[in-house]
Amino acid sequence: MSDPARRAIARDPLSRRGVLRAMAGGCLAVSLPACSTPERVAPVPANLASRASVLGIANERFYPIAQSKALDAEYFAAMERQQRHLKLRAIDPLPELKLLSVSGGGENGAFGAGVLCGWSEQGARPEFDIVTGVSTGALTAPFAFLGPRYDRQLRAVYTEIGPGDILKRRGYIAALIDDALADNSPLYATISKHLDATMMAEIARAYESGRLLLIGTANIDAQRPVVWNIGAIAASGHARALETIRRILLASAAVPGAFPPTMFDVAIDGKAYQEMHVDGGAFAQVFLYPTAALQARRNRIRAGQRIAPVTAYVIRNGRLEPEWSAVDRSTLSIVGRTISTMIAGSGYNDVLRIYANAKQDRIDFNLAYIESDFTQISPEPFDTAYMRALFDYGYQRGRAGYKWDKVPPQSV
Repeated sequence: MSDPARRAIARDPLSRRGVLRAMAGGCLAVSLPACSTPERVAPVPANLASRASVLGIANERFYPIAQSKALDAEYFAAMERQQRHLKLRAIDPLPELKLLSVSGGGENGAFGAGVLCGWSEQGARPEFDIVTGVSTGALTAPFAFLGPRYDRQLRAVYTEIGPGDILKRRGYIAALIDDALADNSPLYATISKHLDATMMAEIARAYESGRLLLIGTANIDAQRPVVWNIGAIAASGHARALETIRRILLASAAVPGAFPPTMFDVAIDGKAYQEMHVDGGAFAQVFLYPTAALQARRNRIRAGQRIAPVTAYVIRNGRLEPEWSAVDRSTLSIVGRTISTMIAGSGYNDVLRIYANAKQDRIDFNLAYIESDFTQISPEPFDTAYMRALFDYGYQRGRAGYKWDKVPPQSV
C-alpha cells in the first residue's frame, strides 16, 4: 500500500471517506493476484429475493418498494392492536400518533442520545408509536422505543464506551484481502450487553400494544433496502429471535469497508443461501416511514375522510450545513472530499424528502440536528471525550425544551 494510502487511514481510519481513500490508494499502488477473501454461502438468486426468510416469520421484514401492500397491512394491523389495547370503539376519535426517526452518524449518535435524555428530564417526551433507526440510529432506536426508563443505558452507550468497545483494527492489507478494515465483534458484545432477553420481552409487549420498531439495513446482493420489523421478531417466540435482533442492529451499523457485513443464513425450498447486509445508510441515512406504506392515508385525505393526527420527530445525527475544507490537489484528497460531499448531500436530501412527504401527508414535522455552534472535532472515531461533549450539547438543548425546526435549513 502506498504512503498516501497509509496516511489516509491514519488520519481518518474508519470513516467512509477514510475507507474509500485507503482502498483507492491501495488499488492504485499494488496488484495482489491470487489473494483469498473470506468465503460465503451462495447468495439468494435475484428472482427469489422476496421469498427468503431468516426465521420463517411472515412479517419479520419488508422490501419497501416491492412489498408496499405488506407494509400497508402491517401498519393497519398495528393500528388495530392499538385500538384494542386502548379499548377504543369505532366511533371514538383516533389517537394522535407520535413518530420518531433517528439517523446514522457514527459517534455523532451521541447527539440524538443527549436530546432524548434531556427531553426526558424536561418532562415532555412522548411515548412514540413508531420508531425507526438506521446505522447508529439503529443502536439508539430500541432505547428510544422503550422510553425514559432506558435513558441510563442509552447514556452509557454514548458516554461510557470508547473505540475498543466498538472495533478491533486490522492491518492495512485488510483493505485489499479482507472484508473490512476492522472487526466489529466488540460492537456485537456491546449490543448484547444491553439488549438482553428482558429488553426483548418489553419490545414484544410494546409491539402487541400496537407500536412498531423498524430498523433499516441494505441487502447489497439484491441491492435493496430492507426494513426489519423488530417487534414482530421479538414477539415471535423464536429461539433465535434475540440473536437475530442483535445481528440486525450490527448490520445496520456496518459501514461498508470499515466494518464487516453481517451475513444472514436463509433457506428457500430447502436450499441454503446467504444474504449480505450492511449499513442501511447505503440507501437512506434516515427514514420516517416507507412512502408507499401511507398511501392509504393519502387516499383518505383526498376523499376528505377522517385521519389520525400525526406528529413526527426527526433526529439527524450530523450537520446539515456545508463544512468548508481546503482540499489538496491530489487524487486521494479529491476522491475523499467528493465522497464526503456525496454523503453530506445524501443526508440532507433524506431530510428534505421526509419533510416533503410529511407536508403532503399532513404530518407535523419537527427536526433536530447538530448546528454550527458545536465546534468540537473528534480526533478519532468513537472518541469518548468527543461523544461526551456532544451528548451534553444535545442533552442541554433537550432539557431546556428543544426548539425543533419546522422546516429544514435551506443553506445547502
